[in-house]
Amino acid sequence: MKSAIIFIDGSNFYHNSKGIRLIPKMIDFKKLCEFICKELSYRWKLTYYYNAIPDIRDSEEVYYKHIKFLNELNALEKFVVKTRKLQKRSNKELQEAKRLLIKELDFCEECKPKVVQHCMECIGDFNKKEKGIDVMIAVAMIDSVLKGECDCCILISGDADFIPALNLVKRNKKEAIVCSVNFGFASELRKTQKFIILKKSDIEDNCYKTV
Repeated sequence: MKSAIIFIDGSNFYHNSKGIRLIPKMIDFKKLCEFICKELSYRWKLTYYYNAIPDIRDSEEVYYKHIKFLNELNALEKFVVKTRKLQKRSNKELQEAKRLLIKELDFCEECKPKVVQHCMECIGDFNKKEKGIDVMIAVAMIDSVLKGECDCCILISGDADFIPALNLVKRNKKEAIVCSVNFGFASELRKTQKFIILKKSDIEDNCYKTV
């Protein structure tokens, strides 16, 4: 049986899972990896889990809960956790992110200036960002392929930014498969890559922790 390495974009999976009303803290990631590889008929070799670490100054409780979760995950067989610090956006980046959101909301020409003038401070929560996580995942996928460590790279993420890396994996004669829940799953990924949608019922029935 061919082998697969799984790469999990932790933040993306967490937020998308909440979007379909899953309970992220109930997900058993070992069961999730086993379920995906069984569905795809691959032998699960290893999983890399990528996540940003929150700033302890924002909330000690959130920080220590997150560290506990990552340490428990890293202690599992076949799991390797990779992290970066969650960084705050500069004022310039913050304003640009909000302008882009306003543009996407497609206000009429009369409303848009009023929104920009009066509502910039109340739109969205853009204060934090993950810097470097996507690059770390992309480099790791390509590195595993070039070293011949697996036959398939399975990416758990709905982010279309990974398309170039996934295409490079395929150009090196390895298979690339994307897995995500339906919420937040970029249409560009589904149009250009082999993919499976992780259904809410499948995760609840097969990948939840045993209480």
